[in-house]
Amino acid sequence: MKPELTESRRLTGANLYWEFPSAIIDMAAEGALEPFIRSWQNAVEILLEGVGYAGERTCYRLFEGGASLLISSPIDVLYSMCELNEAAFKAAASGAERISERDLEPDIEYLKGRFEAETSPVLMALQAAARAHDLPFLWDDDEVSIGFGQGATVWPRDELPAVEELDWSTFDSIPLALVSGTNGKSTTVRMTASIMTAAGYRAGLTSTDFIRVAGRTIDTGDYSGTGGARMLMRQSDVEMAVLEVARGGLLRRGLGVERAQAAVVTNVASDHLGEYGIHTVEELIPAKFIVRRALQGDAPLILNADDEGIRRYAAGLDNRLFWYSLDAQNPVIREHVANGGNAAWLQDDWLVAVDGKGAPGEPRQVASVKAIPATRDGIVRYNISNALGALSIALSLGLPDEAVRQGLAAFRGDEQDNPGRGNWFEHDGVRILVDFAHNEHGMLALADVVKRTDAGRVVLLMGQAGDRRDRDIEDFTKAACSMHPDRLLVCDFPGYERGREPFVVAKLICDYAQKEGIDADAIELLDSPVEATKLALKQARPGDLLVLLTLAQRYESLALVHEFLKNG
Repeated sequence: MKPELTESRRLTGANLYWEFPSAIIDMAAEGALEPFIRSWQNAVEILLEGVGYAGERTCYRLFEGGASLLISSPIDVLYSMCELNEAAFKAAASGAERISERDLEPDIEYLKGRFEAETSPVLMALQAAARAHDLPFLWDDDEVSIGFGQGATVWPRDELPAVEELDWSTFDSIPLALVSGTNGKSTTVRMTASIMTAAGYRAGLTSTDFIRVAGRTIDTGDYSGTGGARMLMRQSDVEMAVLEVARGGLLRRGLGVERAQAAVVTNVASDHLGEYGIHTVEELIPAKFIVRRALQGDAPLILNADDEGIRRYAAGLDNRLFWYSLDAQNPVIREHVANGGNAAWLQDDWLVAVDGKGAPGEPRQVASVKAIPATRDGIVRYNISNALGALSIALSLGLPDEAVRQGLAAFRGDEQDNPGRGNWFEHDGVRILVDFAHNEHGMLALADVVKRTDAGRVVLLMGQAGDRRDRDIEDFTKAACSMHPDRLLVCDFPGYERGREPFVVAKLICDYAQKEGIDADAIELLDSPVEATKLALKQARPGDLLVLLTLAQRYESLALVHEFLKNG
């Protein structure tokens, strides 16, 4: 198979490969790629020399079915560097045994003009000066800013000031935490923001649903990438912030900020495999850990000690670690505390911590699980874990224990605080759980909650997007069936086919469910989550637990739930 360029894009911040903004090409190919890589590197070297950027570097990553090819780049010429990368790829793909400067002369002449037109000495001077003053620097195609939150100043990209005009006493930063992982990111972020608010700060957060500052919604939508980070950190009323940092944004654009005072990895599990050359959980783990590149000095990397992959990967890191666990006897926790490290864990229905505030090595009770509504008296174990992550951030940022208690108690976990994630409703003996579980790991956690809940019948509504692999859909279905539903409503996701024909995924789920022992008569196939929700509510009877996994049409389904609660 001849190498095929599948995507060329900018990585605007630290990324999976290194800390440099870069031009990246993803390519598809089979067989030995080393000769092609050498040819590409040779072409890149010639082109960089020709356009006056010989100091930039290259790196690459081989994966099943292809490779990623990177060239580091100053931020002001990233578009031009992408074009240079594409020219080098084209030259390497030509099959020439040796690429010469003469071969690339037309490309060099064209690229010179592109680089000259894009270069911005003022932008680069501002970036260098911000670093020299140890201040955050953010940029995009439209705006440039120095400082974070209430200490930030923002300029239009075409109206940048000269460095000598700036009064550096007017800029400042604010405490910032990052949250990455497969599941629990949004909830951990929102719990953390609630604690920050209880501590008296105007807290800002980004998530997959919205951007908020002090309870005020700036915008709705998925803001878990670089754009959301910039938008929040430029809000003039933010005093402390926490960002949800999703895998997709990290792999697509890199990290949205250069610095943070704490970062969390909640867990790493099978999800979205097959994208951006990530085919296994082991390959996914480093992507989740990109957040650690924003940590400077002894800023802590907060990790879930209950996750085997995280424990294994962390063994090779030099970051200062803060571990948390649901198990007081977790050997990682015990050893870490014995060696003077910081940690938090669950013990006798209390979140306890060792972080240097109390007696050395002595744990102290920080918050009662019974006083955290989102745990439903400890039944929702995954929200205890999320609360431990939020507590660990808070203590790392120096927030007091009382703020942790108040913040976690104030976080109700309902559709206002945490839409679509563990939202409970009840009417006339019918309980309804609306959740966003969308992968095997999340489904198993939800199944644990269902098993701990006394119910006459369990009615499960589920579906899946088309960009998952068949084996991931099978694992997802198997996890769902572990809650032993009495009825299974499988729905198509209109608009989420993502390369598959309608109903293909839904029919796979039906087949896999029968393979897991669910009787065919107990399974019903429906057109959409809305239609499935209507049916579940219409046929509900006292004692039922309706588990509605509304990955698609969530707000329409929630509206139906509210109508049911109102009218029965």
